[in-house]
Amino acid sequence: MYTLYYAPGSANLLVHLALLEIGAPHTLERIDIDAGQQRSAAYLALNPNGVVPTLVIDGVPHGEAAALALLLTERHPEAALAPAPGSARRADFLQWMFYLANSLQPLFRQWFYPGDHLPEGADTIKQAARAGIEKCWSHIDAHLAAHGPHMLGDNFSLVDLYALMLMRWSRNMPRPATEWPHLAALATRLKSRPSWKQVCDAEGLIEWA
Repeated sequence: MYTLYYAPGSANLLVHLALLEIGAPHTLERIDIDAGQQRSAAYLALNPNGVVPTLVIDGVPHGEAAALALLLTERHPEAALAPAPGSARRADFLQWMFYLANSLQPLFRQWFYPGDHLPEGADTIKQAARAGIEKCWSHIDAHLAAHGPHMLGDNFSLVDLYALMLMRWSRNMPRPATEWPHLAALATRLKSRPSWKQVCDAEGLIEWA
């Protein structure tokens, strides 16, 4: 049994989708970000960084969405959400997981919270973040055009779920991910999976559902 601490639509979405695809028993604990619950002493005892997600595994709390999702693929290899270690597609899988985690996801932090570190430069930071995000979408769309329909070709994987979460985050941007045709096709394909409806129902997501 797992316990996932989440805020609707946040980075926990990747972990939640992975749990649903695996079919692993889990419970959900909602964290009210607007009320500052992530800074409460009780939550900081679980996650000293004061962010979501936190996943309690065998009674021990752990953080970092991408790491948690990767760990779930290792703990549940029967779900086939990742190529097996040593397989031909493993390198591609890891490459794309780290690309999304290191190159694309951090830009959304800058887009949503441009004044966090440099308030006087917030507008410039936001413009740069948008340019970076759109450059990433162009790169991924070109990859899908050449090697799709999924991020790993014919094989659905955790990378697709990660891309789906980030595509959702772009939904209200001037140029959302679905403006790129192969990304739009991927989003449509993934949103038809039962896990997407389940996660939207569980987290109360209405936009882009």
